[in-house]
Amino acid sequence: MLPAERKRRIVELVTERDGCSVARLATELDFSKATIRRDLQELEDDGRIERSHGGAVPASSVGQERPYGQREVDRLDAKQAIAARAVDLLQDAQVVSFDAGTTTMAVARALPSEAGVEAVTNMPDLATTLLDKSIEVTVTGGTLRRRTRALVGPTAQQFLDDHHVDLLFVGTNSLDATTGLTTPNEAEAAVKSRFVEQASRVVLVADSSKFDEQSFVTVADLDAVDTLVTDRTPDGALADALDEAGVTVLEADT
Repeated sequence: MLPAERKRRIVELVTERDGCSVARLATELDFSKATIRRDLQELEDDGRIERSHGGAVPASSVGQERPYGQREVDRLDAKQAIAARAVDLLQDAQVVSFDAGTTTMAVARALPSEAGVEAVTNMPDLATTLLDKSIEVTVTGGTLRRRTRALVGPTAQQFLDDHHVDLLFVGTNSLDATTGLTTPNEAEAAVKSRFVEQASRVVLVADSSKFDEQSFVTVADLDAVDTLVTDRTPDGALADALDEAGVTVLEADT
């Protein structure tokens, strides 16, 4: 197999599977891991794939949405540190909503058992995590998206329109000075927007890989956010925009 054909096949495999490890590519294509790693680096330089820990994922675009399982293990240490800092913002007797996502799931896992709060979420997996901690939780209802494990659609939107909460933990696919919080999917964005609108205080939990990126649909402008909890304080245009919007930035200990 010529190098050009091998690289073409790598892109196909990575795209078809929403990501693939170096070991699996080396086995299937019958080349050394060192050769595959060099190919991946060259393909990333050409913008055809993106490197990930131990392998590669399809190249990003504003409409791309990576599967939950892939995102769950990405930057896990940063998400856990963000979650540990975020739970300090809770107060007893609050009603707290959790948007669906891997970082909000990390926040749910970081909550102490029998925390004195009530919870609302559109993510059944997250609801189960809270129930295991003896926390009362209400699920929005709606249509379950396999890719994100989130409940979306008119039922979820109507539920959120009728309910108000003290505090929201919300995640985002991308965070930009101009476009604010964005996500690839319209149905997901509609539910996220309802969460933001119905919360007295909005806490955005997002690691620094989301900074200065844009996705397809706007969820909320920066001025809808009260606090950003992250692993690294933003700089440049995003920092200026957050300051102008009055967003408090809390940096987690990583």
